[in-house]
Amino acid sequence: MSLVFKALSDPTRRRVLEMLRERTMSAGELAAAFQVSKPTMSAHFAVLREAGLIVSEKQAQSVIYHLQMSVLEEAMLGFAQAFGWQLHPAAQPETPTD
Repeated sequence: MSLVFKALSDPTRRRVLEMLRERTMSAGELAAAFQVSKPTMSAHFAVLREAGLIVSEKQAQSVIYHLQMSVLEEAMLGFAQAFGWQLHPAAQPETPTD
């Protein structure tokens, strides 16, 4: 879990995750959204991959990134439990009984 929190500690990496939440994107598309060098972005992608938050696949000449939401959800659940927070399932709407 420490790798996940290390990955989340950087605002650029958090923004990459937000962007990938919207849709799958190529490395070039993601890099174009930031004012940093491509090697810097590659380092950010590596940290996110190592934490299991994103996965990549090669498509022709591009690297395509996908968000791994389940890893993020597990990290947040572990964080909540570490503080003793009780998580309750979302309230289900009542169905009328006739």
